[in-house]
Amino acid sequence: MRSPTPAQLARSLTRCALFFLPLAWAAAVEPIKVGQYAALTGKEASFGVAAHQGIVLAVEELNATGGILGRPVEFIVEDIQSKSGESSTAVKKMISRDKVVAILGGNASANCLEAAPFCQAARVPMIAISATNPRVTEMGNYIFRTCFIDPFQGAVLAKFARDSLHVKRLALLTSVSAPYSVGLSKVIRERFVAAGGEIVAEQKYNEGDKDFRAQLTAIKALHPDAIAATGYYTEAALICLQARALGLEVPLFGGDGWEAPQLVELGGKAIEGTYYSTHFSAESPAPEVRAFNRKFAARYEGQVPDGVAALGYDAMMLLADAMRRAGTTDGAKVRDALATTKDFPGVTGRMTIDAHRNASKAVSIVTIKDGRARFVSSVLP
Repeated sequence: MRSPTPAQLARSLTRCALFFLPLAWAAAVEPIKVGQYAALTGKEASFGVAAHQGIVLAVEELNATGGILGRPVEFIVEDIQSKSGESSTAVKKMISRDKVVAILGGNASANCLEAAPFCQAARVPMIAISATNPRVTEMGNYIFRTCFIDPFQGAVLAKFARDSLHVKRLALLTSVSAPYSVGLSKVIRERFVAAGGEIVAEQKYNEGDKDFRAQLTAIKALHPDAIAATGYYTEAALICLQARALGLEVPLFGGDGWEAPQLVELGGKAIEGTYYSTHFSAESPAPEVRAFNRKFAARYEGQVPDGVAALGYDAMMLLADAMRRAGTTDGAKVRDALATTKDFPGVTGRMTIDAHRNASKAVSIVTIKDGRARFVSSVLP
């Protein structure tokens, strides 16, 4: 039997999320409508489907235990197809037509930057899942996130390169069409140089590019100790493949944009020994992580959750917690409750929402070994 496509899987999951409700309860009580916009198809589908899986797990768990404020959660999802402009269209539709009271997503920072102004204007709380660009929450006081932000992630990666990999000469490879990559490279550059390191090369590319040999050849000529490729997994896998083919054997590393099963599927052995920062490691011995792993595996036929799935789960549970503390689904009061979140026990770490509506919590560094992401270290902000 052929495996389902990401779109088929997402549609199946959404149907479960919408209709996994006791019929008498659903008929008698008005549901709480929560929306998600995500790339369920296209090159960013790995992120969108993973986040969707985490949210569906949370919704089913909430509905099985009484919902929120005694009301079932109705989960509505829009596929943005990994296309520019679709995020704003999806959010406007969910707000005006579906009457959602809160929105979760998306994943890429560019998508969230498109959608956030519409949520802010409508005073509908939005929780970004894995968008790490600082500008996302700067769009307004109704915009939050469950992930760490690029300045912290970049600082951790720069420190890891210097202290753990003992890198003195670093090359940067940046996707100039992705705000996420541009922001991450900026912080790595600043922190690495401040720590006494040298940036020997800065090469650029655009999302969707497939040939990086010119950039990598230029980098190779300057003999770096490591390469930081700060874009997303699709290009990162090709960069690793082409770097190894050119004889570049130095460590390669990136941010959480690398995290996807397709990284190893596309890159194969070329990914071995690379590193990236992430929000969650399924190898953590923490009781809440072990419990989440068991629930996720039971729901998704033995799958191991990645960081984006865990962030999606946390986003829904964080929203539920805020609604319970607010005692209502009113946007302004839920916004106030989200803003005062402290020590929320998420599966991605104990989370406090800071004054800029960002999540303050730990970050993990993992390495690829034998085709799997292995935990290396955890750093607190």
